[in-house]
Amino acid sequence: MLVSLGSSVFTLIAIQTGGTQLSADAISRVVQGIAAGVGFLGAGEILRQSSQTSKSPEVHGLTSAAAIWVSAALGIAAGCGLWQLGLIGAILTVIILHIFKRLEKFY
Repeated sequence: MLVSLGSSVFTLIAIQTGGTQLSADAISRVVQGIAAGVGFLGAGEILRQSSQTSKSPEVHGLTSAAAIWVSAALGIAAGCGLWQLGLIGAILTVIILHIFKRLEKFY
């Protein structure tokens, strides 16, 4: 929730401070910065989960990292006023996470 809120606030700051001189380039730079920063959060989540002392290399935390990334995208959509896109994206995210959690039990 905090990642989504932060993304929304950063986007709103770019929109509100632009005034009448609002350019797509300014919003694009904010979105790129958010995506890069959240990518580092996701990488940290994967590395944190993968630091077990096992003999074979394993990857853990990919779903959590992807959920953090999607959360940021939903925040950007909300900050831009695209509430329909944000709502549909949130519903699809919950459905996907729920379905794959059930499918994971079979593997």
